[in-house]
This record gives sequence, C-alpha cells and structure tokens, in this order.
Amino acid sequence: MLKILPNIQVMCVIAKNGAVGAKAAFDELESKLSTLKKRRFFGVLIGKPDSGEYRACVEITDSDNPKSTGFETWTIPGGKYEQQKIWDWESKLEQIGKVTEQIIKEYGIDSTRPTIEYYRSMKELRILIPIK
Repeated sequence: MLKILPNIQVMCVIAKNGAVGAKAAFDELESKLSTLKKRRFFGVLIGKPDSGEYRACVEITDSDNPKSTGFETWTIPGGKYEQQKIWDWESKLEQIGKVTEQIIKEYGIDSTRPTIEYYRSMKELRILIPIK
C-alpha cells in the first residue's frame, strides 16, 4: 500500500552493531521518556541490514526537551514509501527481513532514503520501504 510520508522530526539512539543492537537502543530510548503513551516509535535503517546504521527513534512532541535527554535529533525523510503491516510482530521478528525483501523485489528501493519500521502498537508493525 503506497504511503506518502511527511518529514518526521525525531530523537534517536544509534544502535551499536547495526540492526542487531535494535532492542538495546530502544531500551535506552524508552528509559529516558516520561511516558510511552501516545508516542510514535520508529526503527530506521540507513544502508543495508548487515552493515547499515540502525536508529531507534521517537517523534518529538511539543513537551519534549531533546537537549535534556542527550538524544541526537534527526529528521526521517518523507516521500513515497511502500508499506506492509505485520500483526503480532513481537512473535514474528523473523518476518521483518522477509517482508522487507519482498517489497524491494516487487517495488524496488530508493537507496537515498532509509527503510522504516513504524511501531504503531504492541501488536502492529508497519514496514515502509522508500520507492522512487
């Protein structure tokens, strides 16, 4: 399903060891937030899964003070993304790579922008692949 995203201002933690370090990066990010409710979380991969940079991100809200958290701020680039949902994603982590590969095979990829995991809820994950 085609999705046009706006630019998204985020605070982020860069994972050590790329996507393998995603859980630790999210744990660090979440530990410094006063609440997780009504927050939008993203996992962003810049480059290839085995060698790229993975960022655990949360959209900046009006009540945030990014400087006080020590988090890096960044903008997730908007544009055209092909999107697919994974339900009950925590029990299906192995599907993230497979869904990503499937979308790239079918639609191609704009390698100038990152791939995005949008954690819509504890049950719903949306994979967004940038397309031209």
